[in-house]
Amino acid sequence: MKYFRTEIRNSPKRQTIKVYVHDIKCDVECKELLEQLCGVDFVEIQESLSRDRVKENVTVFVKDDADVNRVQQLVENKLDEHFAFD
Repeated sequence: MKYFRTEIRNSPKRQTIKVYVHDIKCDVECKELLEQLCGVDFVEIQESLSRDRVKENVTVFVKDDADVNRVQQLVENKLDEHFAFD
C-alpha cells in the first residue's frame, strides 16, 4: 500500500500539487522534506474539505517557471524514498 497519493490541481492563480498522506502525523515531516525540492515555491498544510479524504493535505505550490509534472515526479520520488525506511 502506498503511504500517500498526489494530484495536480489547477487554480486560477497557479498550479499546485496536493499530497494526501495516509497518516497525518507525518504531514509536518513531509512538508519539511518537500520545501527543499527544486521547483517548489512553498508548501502548506491545509485542512481537506472533502468528506472522503484525510483531514489534512500537504499543498505544494509550484514555481511559475517550473514544470508541474516534473515537480510532481520529484515529490513522489522524495516521498517514496522517505517512506521506504518505515
